[in-house]
Amino acid sequence: MIPPTGAHPQTTYVHTIVAAPQVGPDPASITCPSCQKHIVTRLDYETSTKTHIFAGLLCLFICWPCFWIPYVIDSCKNANHYCPNCGAYIGTYRG
Repeated sequence: MIPPTGAHPQTTYVHTIVAAPQVGPDPASITCPSCQKHIVTRLDYETSTKTHIFAGLLCLFICWPCFWIPYVIDSCKNANHYCPNCGAYIGTYRG
């Protein structure tokens, strides 16, 4: 069908919002938003401000040789989730 003279064709926009999956401190069983495969996430732990604060508090108030403990305990770090299939970043758990 040809639009009447002077009429402009109507443009329709569709907005898709993809919510990031909620992830926790342990590997999560989810469908990867990138490759669409059902996976169990791979975790990489990363030191955070919380890690450094715990180390500082241990150094100041408990015993200075114990400052290294938060750097080896995963619960004192952020847990970054990745897809083991395609390597896509899934999300971060900040505990």
